Amino acid sequence: MPYPLTILSLISSEGCYGAENMLITLAQNLSRLGCRCIVGVFSDGRAPHSEVGEQARRRGLVVETVACTGRVDWKVVKQIRKLMVKHSVDILNPHGYKADLYAYAAHRPRHAALVATCHNWPSNLLRMRAYAALDKLMLRRFDKVIAVSDFASDILRRWGLRPNQVSTIFNGVELDAFNDVPPTLRSEIAPNRCSLVGFVGRLVPDKGGAVLLRAAQQVLAARSDAIFVFVGEGPARPQWEGLAAQLGIRRHVVFVGVRDDMPGVYASLDMVVLPSFIESMPMCLLEAMAAGKPVIATRVGAVPRMIVSDQTGVLLEPGDVNGLAQAILRLLADTELASCLGRNGQALVAREFSAEVMARNYLRQFEQLTKHHDKRTNKQTALEASLR
Repeated sequence: MPYPLTILSLISSEGCYGAENMLITLAQNLSRLGCRCIVGVFSDGRAPHSEVGEQARRRGLVVETVACTGRVDWKVVKQIRKLMVKHSVDILNPHGYKADLYAYAAHRPRHAALVATCHNWPSNLLRMRAYAALDKLMLRRFDKVIAVSDFASDILRRWGLRPNQVSTIFNGVELDAFNDVPPTLRSEIAPNRCSLVGFVGRLVPDKGGAVLLRAAQQVLAARSDAIFVFVGEGPARPQWEGLAAQLGIRRHVVFVGVRDDMPGVYASLDMVVLPSFIESMPMCLLEAMAAGKPVIATRVGAVPRMIVSDQTGVLLEPGDVNGLAQAILRLLADTELASCLGRNGQALVAREFSAEVMARNYLRQFEQLTKHHDKRTNKQTALEASLR
């Protein structure tokens, strides 16, 4: 293109988790490929979450804050339109239900391509299913919807999106960020040599934290030196803390909240476990694998695309408490196997799930859409001129 492609990414965030980290990583790598990237972050006055904006600024990205009330706020539409004019936006790229809604409402007066990134699908919460129903209607009118897993792409097509409207681009991670990083968490919670089993992500029921805690009870009966570390925040934290106490393992379970030193956190862990019931393409697994850590996860979403059991990790069925306990004990006992899985996983991420590969795939889609929009805009302009 004769000028840099300008992309405005939009996200409504409750912290800095998988989708937020992916958006920042994508924007960074698109910038390296010559694009102009702006990160638009919704700020709800009732519960502002500035984490993703702060993280993006630290990475050298341009950040714009979009103020909103939390309800349907049509002033948000005007703000987005102003940002599109201010930055001469070519691609409007929302991430998530709320961002999709406002992006759809805002993009009409501008000749920008509308491209959604779909990170997940409805959880078991009724509220989220209601949001998804509305999203389903809007996404049919988008120029392109990019899903982060084939499973999510299939769902989008079943929702009625045209086959050529949906593409799959797997998430990617910055490999260098996880190389030769000193452990920053271990000394805080385990001054003596203990085995740290980590869970990383939002603390919500769909992530399977209760399953991990029940498995932890079995593990601790055999290995009293293990500590289970929960990294992240979310509404399930009080319930999981209560369950740990009920199971009699509370002193072996540590909730450390949200961290801004994740490479050092991964370096501190002996393994990462994600016993989810629902997933798409979990960034925490990619990050753990990039850090060379063995991973245990469930057969959901794109996880089997990342984990071949006993080659690049351990794969289990959702809800299998006994199987999870045995898998953890196996890796704690067999350090050679754990190291081998970590090395294999790291090599897989380097081959197939790097941030650069992800960004180039996005750029290819964006450039195709921009060319199409340029042609369509020229036709529309000519038609309007002929009718004057």
